[in-house]
Amino acid sequence: MDRRGFCITGLGLWAPFVAAKAGAPAPATVRRRSYAPADGTYAQAAEVHAPQRLLFVSGQVPADAEGAVAEDFRDQCRLAWRNVGAQLKAAGLGYEHLVKVTVYLARREDRDAARAVRQEVLGRLPHPPALTVIVAGIYDSAWLLEIEAIAAA
Repeated sequence: MDRRGFCITGLGLWAPFVAAKAGAPAPATVRRRSYAPADGTYAQAAEVHAPQRLLFVSGQVPADAEGAVAEDFRDQCRLAWRNVGAQLKAAGLGYEHLVKVTVYLARREDRDAARAVRQEVLGRLPHPPALTVIVAGIYDSAWLLEIEAIAAA
């Protein structure tokens, strides 16, 4: 087995490659399921069957293209979500493709505001992503949060 084969087998991603190599058609659709959806914007678990693509979005910060950062937490949160959306869009995906989101908060007291903005942005998705919220030291003291995500299509 070559190095590529070893890596994809170890990750459990071998089936689409084996099928493609054998000339078999790729799966036509991605099946998704969310377990124990909470408020419509996240679930306790998100399951994806036979994705063709995975997109790993690095932590998106509350800064615009010029590096400007708002002082208000909700404004920062909306901007960080817009930045996540921009990365998804650049890959031809949308918020509905999210399967895992991690939100890092600089302050515990912002968790309710973060939830409210997440509800504004994600609304009621048919298959909400799994979510983790962590209170942590953020790289830049002006940033009150950072959001990373994984999307599948």
